[in-house]
Amino acid sequence: MEPSDIELYTTQELIAELVRRKTFLGIVVHSEEELKAESWTGERLFKVHYNTNLAVAEVGRLLDVVAQHVERACD
Repeated sequence: MEPSDIELYTTQELIAELVRRKTFLGIVVHSEEELKAESWTGERLFKVHYNTNLAVAEVGRLLDVVAQHVERACD
């Protein structure tokens, strides 16, 4: 696989670019700390990013739907 320009940007820069776009309608959830090993254990803190295309209440409802989907998938 050839290196691409995207590899030159940090995770924070990529998230900021995505959320800045007027066409973006959604949320980005990511770990506060980058993963340094192949897998992680224990608790993690996560951040949620969104833009003005969604109101805070809409973001909350979307996260709730995602949580319900994950719970059903794990059953």
